[in-house]
Amino acid sequence: MTHPSVIAIVGPTASGKSSMSMRVARQAKQHGKTVELISMDSALVYRGMDIGTAKPSAEEMAEVIHHGINICEPETPYSAARFAKDAKKWIGEINDRGNIPIIVGGTMLYWRALVHGLSDMPPASPEIRDSIEKQAAQLGWAAIHAELMKVDPITAARLEINDTQRVQRALEIFLASGKPMSSWINESPKDTGRHNSEIPLNFRLISIEPSDRGILHQRIAERFDIMMQQGFLEEMRLLRKNEALTPELPSMRAVGYRQAWEHLDGKINLQEFRDQSIAATRQLAKRQLTWLRGIADREIFDPLDPIDMDRCEQVCLAHYSII
Repeated sequence: MTHPSVIAIVGPTASGKSSMSMRVARQAKQHGKTVELISMDSALVYRGMDIGTAKPSAEEMAEVIHHGINICEPETPYSAARFAKDAKKWIGEINDRGNIPIIVGGTMLYWRALVHGLSDMPPASPEIRDSIEKQAAQLGWAAIHAELMKVDPITAARLEINDTQRVQRALEIFLASGKPMSSWINESPKDTGRHNSEIPLNFRLISIEPSDRGILHQRIAERFDIMMQQGFLEEMRLLRKNEALTPELPSMRAVGYRQAWEHLDGKINLQEFRDQSIAATRQLAKRQLTWLRGIADREIFDPLDPIDMDRCEQVCLAHYSII
């Protein structure tokens, strides 16, 4: 049996990806079809990180099957390579059940891993990483960023100084291989949104991109304030009781969690915590949009236009012959 290409609903953070995927799933159910959602989000995989990740509610996850959420502990790193393997398995199982798989999320490295595979970049090196972190503790991350600029100006130019996780990883790759990350990326297949030879699937990319960046920034700030009202700091205090967690782990470097850790350590006050979290989330949205603009055959829909959102829903339903 052949299956249609798999739709992926992507976009920057706070653009409305999740709400659109739920709209499509609910409409499909009214037509007697079952949609199962595959989360493509590097933070939603972790248990106990619910508020700061804007994780779907228990009610939403009871209403529609979600894969890729709450699948590992925050002290256990989850990789793009593992996502690609898991997503292929989930898609196959969903198809076997006669249901409809839809991918939803904004972690575009996961998308690259799924559609193209990853270039053979050097694996993480605890020794090199520890050396970089010690240097950063002595000299500051601005000095680390400056060092990266010397050896890989292309990567350094697109990374903010306070994007410490990516700055560290880029320098680590150079120190481990002698080759800049930008060279590794250029050797990877171009991202056209189509399949690679290892996956018997095609993908259709539905991109939710706000026409007004200012309104997106406003949404980001409003969502953060709601998270605070819901108890984000209390969630973080509970997480920190886990002695296996450190601020260097990928889970604790997620936007908002890194800043919350620093606030609870007394390094930044409450206002600085809010400002820095919102700024980091805006930077994340900017990186996501930059990545999306490099995918030529994505189909763009504006979440600020209700008519466009209705059209997006209809496109998704028609793709799977639901309407």
